[in-house]
Amino acid sequence: MYLEKEERPWGRYFVIQDEINYKLKKIEVEPGQRLSYQYHFKRSEAWTIIKGEAIVTLDGIEKKYTKGESVLIPQGMKHRVENKSINLLAFIEVQTGSYFGEDDIFRIEDDYNRK
Repeated sequence: MYLEKEERPWGRYFVIQDEINYKLKKIEVEPGQRLSYQYHFKRSEAWTIIKGEAIVTLDGIEKKYTKGESVLIPQGMKHRVENKSINLLAFIEVQTGSYFGEDDIFRIEDDYNRK
């Protein structure tokens, strides 16, 4: 069903579709975990929450999102998602742009000391 699955310190992601002009992922964030505060040079992202509750930081401003809500993250915007609940957080990520490699992640802060 998935093209790729990768475990991360905060949870995991599944690549659903990988095309020349977009990439589609399902991302799961374990309770009490968060992704790095990051930005991308070559892509924008749109997140739709499908399970749980997300605390999303966009350029330093935090907001809570729940199932069915979406977040638009323009290219270059600093962003982070965090799961402060006791339940799994899952969301669908649609990447659009010119490049979707994992090396287009520029981390500003990271709980797991990744560069």
